Amino acid sequence: MLLRDLQLKFGGECVGEVSRSLTGVGSIERAVESEITFLANPKYRGALAGTLAGAVIVGVHERDATDKPRLVASNPYAYFAKVAQLFSPPAKYQPGIHPLAMVSPTARVAASASIAEFVSIGAGAIIGDNVRVGAGSIIGDNVSIGSGTQLIARVTVYADCRIGSRNLIHAGVVIGADGFGFAPDFTNGDGQWQKIPQTGAVVIGDDVEIGANTTIDRGAMDDTVIGNDVKLDNQIQVGHNCAIGDHTVISGCVGIAGSTKIGKRVMIGGKAGIIGHLTIGDDVIISAMTLVTKSILKPGTYTSGTPLMPHREWLKNAAHLRKLDLMATKIRLGTNKTD
Repeated sequence: MLLRDLQLKFGGECVGEVSRSLTGVGSIERAVESEITFLANPKYRGALAGTLAGAVIVGVHERDATDKPRLVASNPYAYFAKVAQLFSPPAKYQPGIHPLAMVSPTARVAASASIAEFVSIGAGAIIGDNVRVGAGSIIGDNVSIGSGTQLIARVTVYADCRIGSRNLIHAGVVIGADGFGFAPDFTNGDGQWQKIPQTGAVVIGDDVEIGANTTIDRGAMDDTVIGNDVKLDNQIQVGHNCAIGDHTVISGCVGIAGSTKIGKRVMIGGKAGIIGHLTIGDDVIISAMTLVTKSILKPGTYTSGTPLMPHREWLKNAAHLRKLDLMATKIRLGTNKTD
């Protein structure tokens, strides 16, 4: 494609034109003449002079940062994403049910759906138009999957869960397993934990992406709900009865305990932890490795992790940290006494 083709499709300003058609996208360091790259982070501005890319997508403030043919956009990163999607369309799959799939006679599978080998689809399940269910996936009884959704491989969806349209669910995802609900029943040291039946389900909206090996527990009584356009990375744990608002993005290895309510457009960094029964308001950003122990109702960025430092320095700081309470007591009493 030429730059003017991309401009006609996605807008922006076109400055110059490529001498040969573009056939793909590439990084600013490794792109070749037949590829288009982008500059969204100023720290890569120095690499722009040496790029071999045939064209560049830049922001408005970087319009004159290069003499190369370029597209100028208000959001160059998002513009690049759209261009990359254009050059890398989703794979197409043959509709039909593989002979090695097992489909309940009471399930309804659209004629345009693609059901791969070793798939199991339970009684009363509804599989919509152009759905792809990848090899080894298990779809429980009364599950519904909306049009255009893809389950890559070995995805397990427990009974009664509902999945919307145009979702992408990667390998190993488990949707609707029992939440972690047990009541202590001990008298004089005897007894056992009593399991609380998890009778809710999981409800997932439209345009959601769920990364590999992420788990979303079903609700104890009410449903666990994932909103529209939510993006979940790999190996995330979503506890029972959680609700995640539209357009929220969550990075890998985050753990969200049960009954947590997360608002819209929230961003959560990798390996953060959120204890149960909290509320996270709209437009909150939680940094990586942050432990959230109380509700956050005001938009903004919140951080609790300790930044990297040399080990010997960390040991000294940890030793001082243990004495903070004693130091606070001294300051409060206005004395150097230790008792």
